[in-house]
Amino acid sequence: MSNIISIIIALIIFSVLVLIHEFGHFIVAKKNGIVVNEFSIGMGPRICSFEKGGTKYSIKCLPFGGSCAMLGEDEDTVVEGSFNSKSVWARMAVVFAGPFFNFILAFLLALIVIGYNGVDISYVSKVTEGSNAYEAGLRQGDRITKYNGATVSVGREIYLEDYVSPLDGSDISVTFVRDGKKQTISYAPDSEERYIVGISYYETDPKATISSVPEGSAMDQAGVVAGDEVVEINGTKISTGKDLKEYIDAHPFGKEEINITVKRNNKEKKVVVVPQMTKLYSSGFVYNLARDKQSVGGVLKYSLVEVRYEINTVLKSLKMLVTGKVSANEVSGPVGIVNVIGDTYNQTKSEGFMVTLFTMINMAIMLSANLGVMNLLPIPALDGGRLFLYIVELIIRRPIPKDKEGMIHFIGFILLMVLMVFLIFNDIRKIIL
Repeated sequence: MSNIISIIIALIIFSVLVLIHEFGHFIVAKKNGIVVNEFSIGMGPRICSFEKGGTKYSIKCLPFGGSCAMLGEDEDTVVEGSFNSKSVWARMAVVFAGPFFNFILAFLLALIVIGYNGVDISYVSKVTEGSNAYEAGLRQGDRITKYNGATVSVGREIYLEDYVSPLDGSDISVTFVRDGKKQTISYAPDSEERYIVGISYYETDPKATISSVPEGSAMDQAGVVAGDEVVEINGTKISTGKDLKEYIDAHPFGKEEINITVKRNNKEKKVVVVPQMTKLYSSGFVYNLARDKQSVGGVLKYSLVEVRYEINTVLKSLKMLVTGKVSANEVSGPVGIVNVIGDTYNQTKSEGFMVTLFTMINMAIMLSANLGVMNLLPIPALDGGRLFLYIVELIIRRPIPKDKEGMIHFIGFILLMVLMVFLIFNDIRKIIL
């Protein structure tokens, strides 16, 4: 039953995101005098419809997604009110509106989450006395505004920077505000050598779920992957992220083998892990990740910051994928995303309705920003590909022939379908294994 509910929730989230995207195209097309032949909710055969203002509004039988069909959008003919009869600026506005409305949706949902739960303002919650950070002048309560060159407003942005560019011995640059005065310091990270297995997790996780496994680490070599849930270490039962941290703190890893049991898709798997001696670097301070309530102005400000954070997460993740820091196997397609939504729902439902609701809204914020960014990539068949061709049209001062534009988008569509098949196959393989 829970699996069915998870799929329904995933379909609802996807449907709202796509519908808002298409509504963006629709409303801006109407404002520019473009005839919209049909605006539909859902896909597949039409259940019912009515016509108003020259547009057919339809509800279709498959309850997800939607579409906005504009007059002459994919045709070479130009007639009054058609998409191609409008200026290149108008066409660019219509195309850009879809992704932009996804960003607007992410902002509106962020207003709800931050208004209710608050936000994790990026201040220093603890500085290790005697650390290089302490000697450089950093103190508890300092409000961090820049970290290693990146503008930060919430604690998760610091986490993102450390995840994308792990500390490697290079100097750390921190800009902070104390008593209204801005200061910038630079210092070498603290370092130590110790045995580690190579996993990341959240102490606050209601289950001990592994968030990432570095390539080549002991856990990676043992076959453990991100998303696995630690349930036992050397005979000690582990139930939560807090249990995992307490065990590791009480039993520092040495060179001896460790017997770890992980759960993947409700199946337990026992692995033997050999810790690796590794040089670890530390910033010397702990930053805030707890959420604090905000005023109305603060809610507005940090809702924009939330959208910025989600957009940066997508862009930096793409950069990591292109540069090989993230393998293709770690990328999820539709099946994988539905699986993640389902796992998240199952993990939070015991915490109560409100926790589950806001967790799902947070997922929708992330996915909406993701959809907006991905659609703006200059890839044929996507909105970004169309915008790129319109920019070319502005440069060469004449429209690109429709047959050539159509061929470009067709090739892009084929490549996207190949990518989709790969992602679905990859998702199913990870679920089965």
